[in-house]
Amino acid sequence: MQKSESFPLSALLSFSGGLQDAYTYNVRGKVFANAQTGNVVLMSQNFMCGDWHRGLYYLCPLISFSLGVFIAERIECKYKNSRKVHWRQIILVIEMIVLAIVGLLPARFNTISNMLVSFSCAMQVQTFRKVHGYGYASTMCIGNLRSGTESLSQYLRSGDRGVLHKSLYFFGIILVFAIGAGMGGVLSGVFGTRTIWISVAILLVVTIIMVKEE
Repeated sequence: MQKSESFPLSALLSFSGGLQDAYTYNVRGKVFANAQTGNVVLMSQNFMCGDWHRGLYYLCPLISFSLGVFIAERIECKYKNSRKVHWRQIILVIEMIVLAIVGLLPARFNTISNMLVSFSCAMQVQTFRKVHGYGYASTMCIGNLRSGTESLSQYLRSGDRGVLHKSLYFFGIILVFAIGAGMGGVLSGVFGTRTIWISVAILLVVTIIMVKEE
């Protein structure tokens, strides 16, 4: 198992993902950085009501999220076999730079801030996709909730402890994400726009862990 798939590292990423969602919602104009489904709903609702300006407001992070996935995939393709640097570390450095910039932007640049955070989240969810070999998402919960509940049902039917452990990994990730979101909401009221720098610190820790492992 690669270090990037370990539970502690995945938990750090999920904590950061929850914090980022709370940050953009509470500090940057009630937009979800990770939960793009919510942005699709709000975008479509505003377009249907004739509020094109507000609809575009929610379209921007969707486009930025897609761009983040695209660029992360291109970086993986180019550097996956590189012996000088791990492609996941490149992604983490880009994320840290992007989020550090977000913390410097005042409230009048909320649209740009939301796009940058969505871009960062997309790169993360594209790059870190497994925990202990199981596919998961570090920046959202719906897939993890489905997989965890499915595994729990399978355990109750079969008694397979391996399936139970799988279920606990998913529920553990959800719990950490929720804690990160709660902390993000509380700290946003204290540190304001600079709260996002906590995610930068967490990503720095993740990068150090990966470098030390190598």
